[in-house]
Amino acid sequence: MSTNPLGEFLRSRRGRVSPGQAGLPTYGLRRVPGLRREEVATLAGVSIDYYVRLEQGRERNPSAQVIDAIASVLQLDDDAHDHLAELAGIGGRPRSVPAERVAPELLALMDTWADNPALVLGRAYDVLAVNRLGAALFGSVEGRAKVGANLVRTVFLDPAARQLYAEWDRVATATVAGLRVLRGQFPHDPRITQVVNEVRAGAPEFDELWSRQDVGPKRAAIKRFRHPQVGDLALRMHVFDVRAAPGQELVVYHAESGSTDATALRLLGSLVATGPTGTGAPADGGAAQDASWSGTSPRR
Repeated sequence: MSTNPLGEFLRSRRGRVSPGQAGLPTYGLRRVPGLRREEVATLAGVSIDYYVRLEQGRERNPSAQVIDAIASVLQLDDDAHDHLAELAGIGGRPRSVPAERVAPELLALMDTWADNPALVLGRAYDVLAVNRLGAALFGSVEGRAKVGANLVRTVFLDPAARQLYAEWDRVATATVAGLRVLRGQFPHDPRITQVVNEVRAGAPEFDELWSRQDVGPKRAAIKRFRHPQVGDLALRMHVFDVRAAPGQELVVYHAESGSTDATALRLLGSLVATGPTGTGAPADGGAAQDASWSGTSPRR
């Protein structure tokens, strides 16, 4: 893992902005894609030496004004701008890495959602909690959404995930972009580093996507599944930040009322309620589970 994520991000992003997009004239052939360092420095109103130090990791205390100016030159959207600020250490978010535990009140709430698959993800996309229907929805993949599993590992390293997710490429891209956001918020979290290194080594697709430096938190979206028991499902995914636990995300799915997807989801729920453990329900019978996380390997 690089010790200079700020420099990597800046180099990647200036490589995506052409001189023409930045309002600069071009003459002859250019040996590097995108903008040169000196061009970014000039457009941002900083010295070339200062910008070089910034990319090389030798300048560690840039001002918010400098970061804003560079973000403007690199034409970053709001998410990428916030990520740049986090990497530069001026995002204003907590820098500590507390242990992760799901609040009992949230677990109790998830248990009441008989028609809504739900799970709680940690800073490295470890599954910290899942309700009965959530375990059933993802139960066809080996790493399934169970406590101790890791969503990034499941998406990229479990072949069954490519069958479960009807739009795997889209899911993979969004997963990496979301993990990049969390990496910016918690740059010193050893668990994020561990997951990134492991999946980069085992999945070329992840390595390519991670190198692109795309940034984007999870958002409400339609997610399509090919479930082996109830067939095709199109579920709307909602993502909520858990205010009491920075870095945790509550992910909840629902089907449009009266739709065939809602019927299939009810069928899946009935299978969970009446079937054996093999239906995908947790082995203990299925109430929402939780685990604390302090940076060691998850329970398998």
